[in-house]
Amino acid sequence: MQPYELTLGAAAEAVRDRRLSPVELVDSVLEHLGRAEPRLQAYVTVTAEHARRAARAAEAEIAAGRHRGPLHGIPMGLKDLIDVAGLATSASSRVRAGHRAAADSTVAARLEAAGAVLVGKTHTHEFAYGLTTPQTSNAWHTGRVAGGSSGGSAVAVAAGTATFALGTDTGGSIRVPAALNGVVGLKPTYGLVPRHGVTSLSWSLDHVGPITRTVEDAALVLTALAGHDPRDPASLTAPATDYRPVTGGDLRGLRVGVPRTYYFDHVDPEVAAAVRRAIDQLAALGARLVEVEIPMTRYIQATQWGLMVPEATAYHERTLRTVPDLYRSDVRVLLEAGELMSAGDYLRAQRSRTLMRREWAAVLRQVDLIAAPTVPATAVESGQESITWADGTTEAVSDAYVRLSSPANITGVPSLSLPVGHDTAGLPIGMQLLGPPLGERLLLRVGHAYEQTRPARGLARAA
Repeated sequence: MQPYELTLGAAAEAVRDRRLSPVELVDSVLEHLGRAEPRLQAYVTVTAEHARRAARAAEAEIAAGRHRGPLHGIPMGLKDLIDVAGLATSASSRVRAGHRAAADSTVAARLEAAGAVLVGKTHTHEFAYGLTTPQTSNAWHTGRVAGGSSGGSAVAVAAGTATFALGTDTGGSIRVPAALNGVVGLKPTYGLVPRHGVTSLSWSLDHVGPITRTVEDAALVLTALAGHDPRDPASLTAPATDYRPVTGGDLRGLRVGVPRTYYFDHVDPEVAAAVRRAIDQLAALGARLVEVEIPMTRYIQATQWGLMVPEATAYHERTLRTVPDLYRSDVRVLLEAGELMSAGDYLRAQRSRTLMRREWAAVLRQVDLIAAPTVPATAVESGQESITWADGTTEAVSDAYVRLSSPANITGVPSLSLPVGHDTAGLPIGMQLLGPPLGERLLLRVGHAYEQTRPARGLARAA
């Protein structure tokens, strides 16, 4: 096994024990990146020389006995909405031509303090306003979409051109590409990870979180990221926590909610079957399965769009008026649509969100967590605009991909997506676990227990 193939946990252990140097690890990732990137286009910018300097510094610190922890010397990618001082934050848009960040975002600063090594900035759907990341190819099949908007981050992790990465999630933008590329994506509780220095799509829905190869890896990254920052008005004051999951797979006493409604409606049969098999595996580990009704399902789409669209338009108000032609057509249409929405529409969406949070809290008192598909279909072909379901109804690809992930953004509850198999075309399938606010440790424990029942996953090999 080459160093670039190692999970974060395995690489961290090897670096800590000085069986592998950060220089060897970073060189291996960069060499592999050079081979894979022309096919995948996961990166906006590759910071190779910076990464090599940082790896040498990490090697010297560790040799001198100053090991900072499990992220020290580990190569990472950051979604190009996340500020790193001196580098462009392009948001994969011509609108940001010539931009340079004056200071680090909170999450970039925390990862640097933990010793992580930046390999580069990864592609996003323009300003995170989409679910496909069209410039990036799926890690398993280059003719399929990567998912979005954190498509570059998910593809880099799945292909081994980053050991871990960060994404952002406003309606599913961490979990959707994680599911479509066969990796782990965690959208934390709203406010747990600060967003200072991260380009906003929709301030009341935006989250920052890790994309990794294993659940344990996600826990290692979350431990470094979480914590209060007064510069983010939504930042929580939760105490510092070690999120690493306990070993062992005993889930006795745990109540797992299985949705009777919504989450298995208009879902590809292969996706539904794989997720139900994974849920049965949780039962085999001792969990008790409880059927639950998902509340207010008819209002989910209207609430998501009713919040996101006007907030995004407000953020882009100046540039939409001064340089509208620099936006991609699909993003410009959405931004212009936001100008047509009334204050009353926005307030009704906020009221719906308040009611939805209350109803979800009631459901999560009946069970400890909910298990469901992350997305209703695997990665569609690049350029495909719609999905036709078995009953003949047609749904836009973006609507389909956001449909099952957006409830966690509206309510702010944490959601963990993890791989649970592949369809007959060899494309990955994801299951999401949703829990109560600040329930990350529980989700990571359950995800880790499930993961231990599966064979170790190799890297994606794009067709």
